[in-house]
Amino acid sequence: MSEFRKDLLNQKWTIVASGRKTRPSDFKGEDESRKICSFCEGNEKLTPPETFAFRDATTGPDVPGWQVRVVPNKYPALDPSEILLQSKVDFYEVMSGFGAHEVIIEGPNHDISLSNISIDQLEKILKTYILRYQHWSGNPHLKYILIIKNQGCFAGASLEHSHSQLFATPLIPAKVLEELAFSEEYYKKYKSCLYCDVIEREKSEQVRVVLENECFIAFCPYASRFPFEIYLLPKRHLSLFEDISKREESQLALIMKELFTRLNYALDNPPYNYFIHVSPANTTPPFYHWHIEIIPRLSSTMGGFEWGTGIFINSVKPEDAACVLRDVKLDQ
Repeated sequence: MSEFRKDLLNQKWTIVASGRKTRPSDFKGEDESRKICSFCEGNEKLTPPETFAFRDATTGPDVPGWQVRVVPNKYPALDPSEILLQSKVDFYEVMSGFGAHEVIIEGPNHDISLSNISIDQLEKILKTYILRYQHWSGNPHLKYILIIKNQGCFAGASLEHSHSQLFATPLIPAKVLEELAFSEEYYKKYKSCLYCDVIEREKSEQVRVVLENECFIAFCPYASRFPFEIYLLPKRHLSLFEDISKREESQLALIMKELFTRLNYALDNPPYNYFIHVSPANTTPPFYHWHIEIIPRLSSTMGGFEWGTGIFINSVKPEDAACVLRDVKLDQ
């Protein structure tokens, strides 16, 4: 069982999930790294029963023949079968670990990555994101849905096989509340979306833009916290990821594939994290703009100054990082 605990000193919540310490890891050395992978095709019975899949029409659930597969996390941080309860334990606030924690297995083969899969496969992954957003937003007790990807051991992945994760929570995370507050304040002052205005500024200056297509733009933010940090945003103002059009799905797949290919060429297949920030479930505020934040996990790490102040020290100018990624020569 897990639970949310509230820190009264900073008003932020922590999920305490002691069961996750028993989860396996592929990253234990060469002699152990090729154990049977529960995410590979043919090993479907090693995962919890699938909740969704793109698969061949002639196949049933939990057997080979799938292209993208969604299963509950075997070691969940949150559980939809929990009863949502909030109470005080002596001095402190606690809430039951109600929510959802799913794994989106991005393909049947062990060695795939976002840079080497087909555009069609990447579109299936993005469509899966949309459908799972829609599924969990139908639960009135869930207020926020977050999709993340940890690529590589240094980025927090416990299994090598390429996958994303979905978390659905009964509260809105503090980081998202901050973004909502900042963007709402800007909207009230200037009558426009902060993210839309940043997009226009980056397009006009072009020094931090890495890639751009008809529907999306990727750039290194002006005050990047980490070397080669990237924001990826839709040019059309949208608050919810699941509201993108079919055309935008295709354009997002194209820009993501090239973006991660450039990162791999420039940084030698770095570990990375990305997460998708959207507005709270079933809300479309005019001031909030969904976006993907991509953070390569390079040698620099947070130290005492960053933890103590919340101010990051970045050793690579975002203008230089964008230039490096733009200048990558891709194989023709």
